[in-house]
Amino acid sequence: MDIKFVDREKIYTSKKRSSKFKPLLEALDELEVGGDAIEIDYEDDKSVNSMRTAVYQYNQEKGVKIKTGKDSKNKKIYFYRER
Repeated sequence: MDIKFVDREKIYTSKKRSSKFKPLLEALDELEVGGDAIEIDYEDDKSVNSMRTAVYQYNQEKGVKIKTGKDSKNKKIYFYRER
């Protein structure tokens, strides 16, 4: 086994979520503080967790605060911007 240390800047990582959640991430760019929320239908809790993880990463990258709300009865999740 050949182990080699490399500079982290040389490592290229692709964002796995970018293609699956691209429409969501593009919609997040359009949210305004105190403005409308995004409403998305979901099928199971696994998809909700995946969307929330993608939004958490988006928050970290963009330095914004997008929060979520979940309507379990109607199987909808909402995203809105706080800052």
